Amino acid sequence: MDVEIWSDIACPWCYIGKRRFEAALAGFEHRDALRVTWRSFELDPAAPPEREGDRTVRLAEKYGITVERAREIEGDLTETAAQAGLEFRLDIARSGSTFDAHRIVHLAREHGLQDQVKERLLRAYFCEGALIGDHPTLVRIGVESGLPEDEVRELLAGDRYAAEVREDERTAGWLGIGAVPTFVVDRAIGVSGAQPPEALLELLRRGWESRSPVSVIAGEGETCGPDGC
Repeated sequence: MDVEIWSDIACPWCYIGKRRFEAALAGFEHRDALRVTWRSFELDPAAPPEREGDRTVRLAEKYGITVERAREIEGDLTETAAQAGLEFRLDIARSGSTFDAHRIVHLAREHGLQDQVKERLLRAYFCEGALIGDHPTLVRIGVESGLPEDEVRELLAGDRYAAEVREDERTAGWLGIGAVPTFVVDRAIGVSGAQPPEALLELLRRGWESRSPVSVIAGEGETCGPDGC
């Protein structure tokens, strides 16, 4: 059974959702029969290599709220992440383009290392303050995750896997995916949001037991979309 997960490296709920999916997977009776693929989704395809200025101030301006309220929101998010075993450091997070990082994730799939690379990118972004659009950073992360250094450097010097990233994003539009994370089973049934492990386990079991026309279930889980989180 195929499970495709559309997500962005700059999406906090995608990292939390990854942990919740892993918890669901641990309780799924047929997990050894699953093929999990991470699909590309850019929350801001026009993002510069790095955004300047204070992250919390940008958040406040984006949502039309006070800086104090923006800090409260980030504090709540950090607490939720901690409940999933993640140590978010949003105070040092550096925002920018994730396009090249998505290309690295596609390369990782060819080497059977997609989950490892995805995990390392998310940790670098949310826990270490790494600039994900920076090529030397991507080389380091790729090599640390087991990818051949020469292939990572060659990819970043050209446009390898650029078309695959765009195809993932087009497919997301075709499936009606407008926010992430979104989990899709066999292109037949899906759910959006960082759902609790129990809900994701139910999705896997439903996907195993039956097939139906593609439909993304509107759920209660939090998401990030082009207009914000």
